[in-house]
Amino acid sequence: MKNSVNKSNVTLRVAKKTELNKFKKDLQEAFRISAEKEFGHALDEPIPSDLDFEDSVKYAGAIVYQVLLDENIVGGAIVAIDEVTQHNKLLLFFIATNCHSKGVGYKAWKAIEKKHPKTKVWETTTPYFEKRNIHFYVNKCGFKIVEYFSKYHPDPNQKSDYNFDEQDDEMFKFEKQM
Repeated sequence: MKNSVNKSNVTLRVAKKTELNKFKKDLQEAFRISAEKEFGHALDEPIPSDLDFEDSVKYAGAIVYQVLLDENIVGGAIVAIDEVTQHNKLLLFFIATNCHSKGVGYKAWKAIEKKHPKTKVWETTTPYFEKRNIHFYVNKCGFKIVEYFSKYHPDPNQKSDYNFDEQDDEMFKFEKQM
């Protein structure tokens, strides 16, 4: 299957407003599978929460992309583009689990970079337990870990009522200099 993906076309398309509910459900499903595998139990709440998803969609400069593999939606990304500083953010990114380890995520990331060639710095975060994501960002895409958020060093951009009661709230921040 890996070879067939190499010959396949991975592209991006801006999501239509009518597609956002399905996008959110697909995103939460992809994150749920990973988190439940890590924690060994069903989740009580979706990841990301509905509010976190809505905040990402409404973020200044946000663009919601569908990731297409030969015209079939297999993932998505929400980026925030700052036209002035070109310090841009990858807010949310997912690939359907049936497309993992086939190069789809990497091709999607390269397509995002190509769509935004003026970018000086890309920034993103991922939970500490997401070893697959950490490998992807650092070893495949060239990001560097620049910060670790925990109860000892909270993310200053998090809502003030947010607390680190559980380890699963710990996050790595990554940056990629272009």
